Amino acid sequence: MIFDVFEYTSKGGRSYNEDSVGSCCSDSGGVFVVADGLGGHLLGEEASSAAVRAITSDWNAAEEDISRQLTDKITAANQSILELQKAENAVMKTTVAALTVKDSRAVWANSGDSRVYFIHKNKLRAYTNDHSVAYKKYKAGEITREQLATDEDQSRLLRTLGSEDRYEPEVYTSDVALEQEDAFFLCSDGAWEYLRDEEILIDFLKSENAKQWAELMIIRIMERTDKDNDNLSLLTVILE
Repeated sequence: MIFDVFEYTSKGGRSYNEDSVGSCCSDSGGVFVVADGLGGHLLGEEASSAAVRAITSDWNAAEEDISRQLTDKITAANQSILELQKAENAVMKTTVAALTVKDSRAVWANSGDSRVYFIHKNKLRAYTNDHSVAYKKYKAGEITREQLATDEDQSRLLRTLGSEDRYEPEVYTSDVALEQEDAFFLCSDGAWEYLRDEEILIDFLKSENAKQWAELMIIRIMERTDKDNDNLSLLTVILE
């Protein structure tokens, strides 16, 4: 299996970047991660980096139960952040969006409001739920999906890594066999806040590779942000 992958992270309008992005690929599969750190003064960067390392390091490409492996890795990431909190006597947390692909199967998961989008046969087939108060309002019909980005409760997260009992990832399994040119988009809220679902798909359809797809979305984001915009990170994956 060949993966066309592009990773991007930026501090945006902030003085430092607390996001982290990473991946690990082999002929038989891959794992991909975006994490958005919380804590300020670079404590969030420690948390997000720890999450990416824990999930991508020592990834067993031969493991058949990729759902269990991904869940176990995210649990290990949470534990590593809890240990960092004790060592530094400081609060640091992170959201996470992670994807693993093996043969024609895919499993993805998130905790917090970082997202995974899945494109199959040139259609947006699935995306993750946010774990935020704003998303609960959206599911209850109080706001539209487009209003999530500007809702006053968008940053009130209900799950994050670095929590004793509110970190559990929501896990999704592809209900179709993966095919050539299927694609995944992982991102932090600093990216999806400025993108509509249909724009993500349109830019994919206009692109020849993962890098071009990412660049088209980044252009959209940059045209819509102000000077104080949040860190933003994204990772595009196209199966070849």
